[in-house]
Amino acid sequence: MDAVIIAAGYGSRLAELSPSKPLIPVCGMPLIEIGARQAAAAGVNRVVVVTGHRGAEVEAFLADLGKRMPIAIEHVRVADWSKPNGHSVMAGAARCEGDYLLLMADHMFDSAILANLLKVGDVTRDVTLAIDLRIDNPLVDPDDATWVKTDADGFITAIGKTIPVWDAVDCGAFLATPRLAAAIGAAIAAGKAGSLSDGMQWLADRRRAATLEIGGAWWMDVDDPRAHALAEELAPRHLAAAFAAD
Repeated sequence: MDAVIIAAGYGSRLAELSPSKPLIPVCGMPLIEIGARQAAAAGVNRVVVVTGHRGAEVEAFLADLGKRMPIAIEHVRVADWSKPNGHSVMAGAARCEGDYLLLMADHMFDSAILANLLKVGDVTRDVTLAIDLRIDNPLVDPDDATWVKTDADGFITAIGKTIPVWDAVDCGAFLATPRLAAAIGAAIAAGKAGSLSDGMQWLADRRRAATLEIGGAWWMDVDDPRAHALAEELAPRHLAAAFAAD
């Protein structure tokens, strides 16, 4: 199984800590390394990192990381990293031959979330999103969260930062099939900007976007200095596999 990690954006809210968001350390380990190690702990054997902003620096780090990890680490650079993140998803998916774990470089997860995601794929769904029903989770920034509305069977009916009604929050981890990238392309062809949420909504409208409820497991989005400070405090107790030596 492959993993695709999106690491192309600017990360303006963390710019005071580092000019490159994926290289910001948490407890001494860069976010992008934590992501790769989380994926490896879940059972992934190859990681494709999509780079963009300050791509040369991130790629140099990945080259070294690949020498220190027992899985393959590759990268693909998007030509215009200012475009919505769906363009990065399409670039990463093009390097994968089948289903893949899709992660955001600034998200951290209890290992059970990713391991459970890898078990849920079936013919009824084109993508499965890890969701948290704790919409009042104090670790979630409500001004930046992507919200999700689900039906009685756990399929997504609406997803986005500005949807009017929701019952869950997007955790930033997906089990994707090649049809997710195709859906983003279809959304772009229909006039959308090309965000990952655009593609997810396209699949949701066809009842092909499912969810995995995380059951109270720990996760967080390291997107601003407050979240980074919390991550420094909380990550060691939740990410033992990622911080373990090779």
